[in-house]
Amino acid sequence: MEFITAVSLAWQGIVNNKLRSLLTMLGVIIGVASVISLVAIGTGTNKQVTERIQSLGSNLLTVQVRGRGSDTSLRYVELADLKELEHVSAVAPALTGTATVKYGSVTHDTLVEATNTDYSTARNLAVASGRFLSDLDVTFHHKVAVLGTEVVENLFGSLNSVVGQRILIDGIEFTVVGVLESKGGGGGMSQDDRVIIPLTSANLVLGGQNIRTLYVQADASDTVKKVEEGLNDWLLKRFRDEDSFSVFNQADMLETVNEVTKILSLMLGGIAGISLLVGGIGIMNIMLVSVTERTREIGIRKALGARRRDILNQFLVESMVLSGSGGIIGIGVGVGLSLVLERLLQMPTSVSLLPVLIAFGSAVMIGVFFGIYPARRAAELNPIQALQYE
Repeated sequence: MEFITAVSLAWQGIVNNKLRSLLTMLGVIIGVASVISLVAIGTGTNKQVTERIQSLGSNLLTVQVRGRGSDTSLRYVELADLKELEHVSAVAPALTGTATVKYGSVTHDTLVEATNTDYSTARNLAVASGRFLSDLDVTFHHKVAVLGTEVVENLFGSLNSVVGQRILIDGIEFTVVGVLESKGGGGGMSQDDRVIIPLTSANLVLGGQNIRTLYVQADASDTVKKVEEGLNDWLLKRFRDEDSFSVFNQADMLETVNEVTKILSLMLGGIAGISLLVGGIGIMNIMLVSVTERTREIGIRKALGARRRDILNQFLVESMVLSGSGGIIGIGVGVGLSLVLERLLQMPTSVSLLPVLIAFGSAVMIGVFFGIYPARRAAELNPIQALQYE
């Protein structure tokens, strides 16, 4: 039997039994759609985080301090020594915590970051209106704040100028001195939902000034390694233990992100792939029922000269058409679901061709694998007994 004829007969069988065919394909549809949408989430997350890291430039180093014994952090006065290291252009400490910000009767829970004037340089932040923190703000413990655009929208709404307005951060009054340019974001990771205050005012809101995170910027990308070596030497002298701190450059962070998101995508794809196996079992069951229902048809075909191979190919093709059709529908559902997640829930998604092809190919192979047993059952039927079957 020619392949095109077999496909035509298989498709005719699907059309004649629409409901049963749809129910049979349902497992494959769900499996393919799940694989595409979950892998799209993993890929989109990787792309978003990678873009954010790259936007900070290739000459940024991140220091995480764990300390040793009771000495688990740095003090702000110690950072002056770091600034004197060769090729260091900026040193920005970062203390973070959540707080409730209030303007009038409007409140908003947000991220509060306590730092110094170098933070805007190290983190590549630009001010849309007003100014950023100054050295005087840090030196004299000024209660001033720079707001992200999302905080401004939530607190002030349509108010044109917010610079000079007074807000309460956990009940402490601060004066707004600037508004940051929007950095965007999604998936619950907005970079615009934050308030930046001087490090020396951190006691009022965050309950301390113990520094465990530092951002250090080298003066050029080709001096990053030298600065990293200088940082490691200084921190080793300070804590006398290599396990007391970690220094990451952008390449390290990108590599870590890529490894984590790759594993995440594989895990999500693997979990979704289980639905494909369930769909394959459903196809095998329906194909076995189909063999039983069409026993006389098989007997007639064999009596008219159909070979064992023709019957085998016919049922295999039918199984492949069922799973392949489910795969095509699943691709449409998966792509559509990814778009819905991105637009309505602001989740980062990115649909690429390779996962789509793998998902479709897997669906077809599931049809072949789970169609072999029913096809062999059909091919091995005795034509005389098949013709006598009621």
